[in-house]
Order: sequence, then C-alpha cells, then structure tokens
Amino acid sequence: MRYYQIGRLLSPPRRSARQTLDVTTDRLQGLTPGDWAVLGVVAEEPTHGFAVAQRLGPEGQLGRIWTLPRPVVYQVVKKLAQLELIAEQGTESGARGPVRTVFSATPAGRRALDRWLAEPVDHVRDVRSLLLLKLALLDRAGVDPGPLVAAQRERVNAQLGSLREERNQAAGFDRVVLDWRIASSAATVDFLRRYR
Repeated sequence: MRYYQIGRLLSPPRRSARQTLDVTTDRLQGLTPGDWAVLGVVAEEPTHGFAVAQRLGPEGQLGRIWTLPRPVVYQVVKKLAQLELIAEQGTESGARGPVRTVFSATPAGRRALDRWLAEPVDHVRDVRSLLLLKLALLDRAGVDPGPLVAAQRERVNAQLGSLREERNQAAGFDRVVLDWRIASSAATVDFLRRYR
C-alpha cells in the first residue's frame, strides 16, 4: 500500500490499533457526499479516476443523482487514498491519454461505506440527493435496500409526528412553513412505503 502527501511517497504512519480506529472515525466525519459517491464507485470494482468521473458526470449512471466535475473527482481520489479508504492497485494504459492509476477500496473503506450506506439521512431535504445516492449504490452492488428504507421510513415518521405537534402551536407564516414540511415528509413516507 502506498501513502501520498502532496505528491510525495511516504512510509505508512505507525499507530496503535486504538489510534487507527479513532483517527479513522474522526476523519470519516469530514467526508462529503461527493467523497462517499467516489468511494462507492471505487468499491464496486478496481477503477481509475477518469472512469469514476464518467459515472458521476452529468450524463453518467450516477450523475443524474450526484454530479462531480472531473477535477473534483481526482481531488477526492487523492483524499480517499490519504485516508487509506482506497489504495493503488496498479496502472493501465489509457486509450488516448496517459497511463491511469487504478484504485480499489481497502477493507477499512468498505467497512466505512457499508456503515454509511446503512444510515438513514437526517433530513427530508436530503432524500432527493443523499438517500437516492445510497439507494443507487446499494442497487448497483446488488444489496437489499430494505433495512435502509425501513430505517428511513421510521426516522421520517418520527419527524412527521413532531412536525404535526409543532404545527398545532404555530401561527402565521410559521404554520405555512410547517405545512410544507409536513407535506414533504408525508410524500417521502409514501415514496418509501412504495419503494420496491
């Protein structure tokens, strides 16, 4: 496994098992949805940044849910490698371009991705982007989305109950905002009930 820091090859850092767990957990907190999207694509099979960028481009298989420009994909690949969530597996010749570095997910990367994919999103506003991204990655991996869908439905139902209680105490435009949030949440519950 190779470790990089701003273009330099480094020796792997020495850490105790406990330090590795803590560092990984802390670092995972800073991952963006785009980072998770790239990790999800790399976890499917060993691949290179250009192929990931194609899948996450506007016309790509995942791009209609979450789009990342090619330069950002390359930055994310570098970040995930530094975090030891993906690792270099070799190179392959490009059809018309330079030799491409092929990456695959590390065991730590796969575990982190599995945990992320199992977590429901916190807000209904994230269903259109994050939940659909998770469902798409699960579908592409052939994994049953049932547990995620059930957990998400439970979370939204709980939020829906709280919103209805809050609306009963609201007046004026606050009530309008709560009506919108209730309608959005109810539509999400309906979608989740009918999903698959």
